[in-house]
Amino acid sequence: MKGAMSRNLYLLAVSLLLCSLISCGISFLPNALQPGLPVNGSISKTIGLVLLLLSLLSALAGVLTAMFEQVERRSQERMRRELQEGLASLGRNKRPK
Repeated sequence: MKGAMSRNLYLLAVSLLLCSLISCGISFLPNALQPGLPVNGSISKTIGLVLLLLSLLSALAGVLTAMFEQVERRSQERMRRELQEGLASLGRNKRPK
């Protein structure tokens, strides 16, 4: 279950990127194929750019989440290792000489 949040953000980024590419592709179709399309397809281009921006932000959030999860995991491992070393040294100090 580790890394599930960052994986979900990566999937969101990919799906937004795909929608962005589709939207930008629609803007290049001729007007005869789409009767309601504005003359230059500026709405489709704008929607594509907004979706691209959201995709990049989602990917950035995924990267940052993965980095913070890794830092937290390493911190927990270090604390666990220090605790085991501390308990081991306490056990050695209690033995009679």
